[in-house]
Amino acid sequence: MKINKNLRNAGFTLVEIMIVVAIIGLLAAIAIPNFVKARQTAQTNACINNLRIIDAAVNQYALEAKVSTGAATSTTLLAPYMGRGTTGSWPTGPLGETYIAPAVGTPPVCPVVTATNGTHYAVLF
Repeated sequence: MKINKNLRNAGFTLVEIMIVVAIIGLLAAIAIPNFVKARQTAQTNACINNLRIIDAAVNQYALEAKVSTGAATSTTLLAPYMGRGTTGSWPTGPLGETYIAPAVGTPPVCPVVTATNGTHYAVLF
């Protein structure tokens, strides 16, 4: 019985390895922009949700304090209406930005106003 050991067929060829690397590169080229877009969308949605909570707190404060449109507010006045624990807390944005308390009847504004460098732009109304 003769056993023929052919060592040339024991590994991968350079062409096979290059094809696998090209396929992985193609998948990465598709996945990375989608990941960046999903991250940006998540930041925008988080900011919109914070703006919604701030707007609801301003409206609830205005109803309970019986103040008219245009009355000034502050973070300390609105914190109990934020619904975050017993005393409430002022939200921070997904990029660490600080929201400004709007006047009664004015929509809250996202502090990030550009859509460059991975930041977001959110509008409540």
